[in-house]
Parts: sequence; structure tokens; C-alpha cells
Amino acid sequence: MALKATIFKADLQIADMDRHYYQTHALTLARHPSETDERMMVRVLAFARHAHEALVFAKGLSESDEPDLWQKDLTGAIELWIELGQPDEKRILKACGRAQQVVIYTYSGHGADIWWNQIASKLERLKNLTVISLSASTSQALAGLVQRSMRLQCTIQDGHLWLADDKENVPAELAWLKAPPEAFH
Repeated sequence: MALKATIFKADLQIADMDRHYYQTHALTLARHPSETDERMMVRVLAFARHAHEALVFAKGLSESDEPDLWQKDLTGAIELWIELGQPDEKRILKACGRAQQVVIYTYSGHGADIWWNQIASKLERLKNLTVISLSASTSQALAGLVQRSMRLQCTIQDGHLWLADDKENVPAELAWLKAPPEAFH
């Protein structure tokens, strides 16, 4: 018998002063049996950072042809493809061929550094790829915010991001490993 996903609910208030985006999202998060609290909260952080009315959680772990999050236009074309972790080169190349923009959030500390050092030179030519490293302390602190029903606030200002509940405020330590040429962070 297959294990079922665990359902989490999150009311996420976003105040993104950099993009002038101010919205509240009622999120339903299906956590795959193999997914950790840490990974699930990195998904929430990625959603908050790229929030848009068309951004949705995709099947990710349970479907190899889908990312963790994506945003499509009205024609079905993929505008934004968001992956978490350390995808292999083939998956990244495929995503960059299918989407206008691809963003990877890597978050496992030293393991992420090793992965990036092995793969970076193979991805230099991809102009629509952004790779962001989340510090291990940040992803672990985000996991501490997990509850079955969450009320979260996200503030983004001058490139800095904070995710908080009524008890904790977690500043996100983000490092750009690869950014599109026009990006300034």
C-alpha cells in the first residue's frame, strides 16, 4: 500500500516591497512521504519570493516531468520553472529548454557546494538559469516553523527575505551561485 501525502495548510501574507506585491495566499501543501519539513518550507519560501497569481505547486517529487513550482501563461507556455535540491544536468537542460526562466534553490549546505562545483561549468551557457543557495541554518530554521496549520508572514525588501510566524522570525540567507546577466542582487 502506497503512503499518502500529508496535507498542510498555510495562510501566507506577502509584503514584497521590491516588486510591490502585497497579497495573502491560502496554500494547501501536500508533503510527499519522502519530503522533509525542511524541503517543504523551502518550497514555501520559493513560492513567497516568486509569488504571482499564476504560480502553483506542481507535482515535483511524484512526477519526473514537473518541477516543484511553476508558472504558466494563458497559452500553457511555461514562464517560470522552480526546482529544489540538486537536480542533475540533464533535468536542468530540459527545464531550460521548456521554460522562459528556471530557478533552482539548493539548500543542503556543504552537499550543495559539492554539487554546484561539479556542475557549474556545464551550465555556464544557460542564460535563463538562476541558481540560489539557501544556507543550511536558514533551511533548518524554516523547518522549525512547520505546523499542520500555519499563519506565515513574508517580507521582502532590498533583496532580503524574512519568513515569520507569531513566534519566530527567520531571515533567509540567500547566495546567488548563478544569475541571469541582467539580474542585480
